[in-house]
Amino acid sequence: MALGGAIKEPQDKTRQFFVDESGDPAFYGKGGRIIVGEEGCSRTFLLGFVVTDDPEPLRERLVVLRDEIAKDQYLRSIPSFSKSLLGFHAKDDCPEIRMMVFKTLAEMDFSAQVIVARKIEPMFRAKYQGNQDRFYDDLVTRLFKNQLHMATNNIITFARRGKKRRQRALRVALEKGIHQFSEKRNQQVSTHVEVLTDQPNDEPMLQVVDYVNWAVQRAYHRGEMRYFEFLREKYSLVLDVFDKTKYRNGGNYYVRKTNPFDIRKASPLD
Repeated sequence: MALGGAIKEPQDKTRQFFVDESGDPAFYGKGGRIIVGEEGCSRTFLLGFVVTDDPEPLRERLVVLRDEIAKDQYLRSIPSFSKSLLGFHAKDDCPEIRMMVFKTLAEMDFSAQVIVARKIEPMFRAKYQGNQDRFYDDLVTRLFKNQLHMATNNIITFARRGKKRRQRALRVALEKGIHQFSEKRNQQVSTHVEVLTDQPNDEPMLQVVDYVNWAVQRAYHRGEMRYFEFLREKYSLVLDVFDKTKYRNGGNYYVRKTNPFDIRKASPLD
């Protein structure tokens, strides 16, 4: 008998995932000094995706928004204006442009999931041997282990920073998640998975993920829920993976319908 119930046959379609991070995976500064929580080093690292069957209308809508912004005489005088035209980035966009992007995202058809990793240095040293790539790849495994059995074809595009591609390592992390899911259900997953990387400025969908992640990060670091609330219906899951005190009854597993996310439910970062 299959554990957890039999896996449904995958739908004959392509699901497209776009993955980006928020915060940074760094724990140490010069000389190996722990710098988590200091200026420039976040206390959390977030990895999130948006998923859609058809990203093209979403890309087109962001192009239209960018054209609208480019023609706006008032916005042209804002110092970050030219950077926003290259690519939307929630942290760097001015409040006026940020509001326009959020309103546009609210009208789009996509679903999002975000995994929040608290940066706990003893665990990082013990579990990941102080290696940032192992830390990142484990989050990839956790984020996708329940996703890749639903459609016959899955295309996953990761944001690429600089020249670092790592497709092979990312594929291994994804395959590990598939294996964990298959073992839990005692049933083989045989869907196709394609791994790509791209620069956020070249792929508008990665800019969508950036905004999705930023809204969650803002809740954790500033206690502000207003950005998340504006897009609440887009989030199917927020997983606060290392919130140990909230493990009981899946308290750290914030599902839209059964356990909706609110930062007041989470343990404080300090």
